[in-house]
Amino acid sequence: MQTQNGPGVDVNANSVNATNDARHASNVGDPLTKSQAEFWYLVECQGCNELAHSLKMIHDLALYHSDVPFDTAEKTALFDLKVLWEGLEKMGEKA
Repeated sequence: MQTQNGPGVDVNANSVNATNDARHASNVGDPLTKSQAEFWYLVECQGCNELAHSLKMIHDLALYHSDVPFDTAEKTALFDLKVLWEGLEKMGEKA
């Protein structure tokens, strides 16, 4: 949507990875493939909270305990880890 002053509310200009926003997500009504079902089974067996904690630890180790310089690709990967662990935390809260 565009307003008179330029881009409107639907523009995600602040997204770190604009091509991977929610509009590209699968339809919720689609059945899971075999590999997707196996992945969710592993997530459930391991535990959402445990996986979230592990991902957060990896993120923090890379960001705060490393002297490796970060370019855009590395920053995007760290942000993706953050999104993933926060999603797992939310799933763990609902369980």
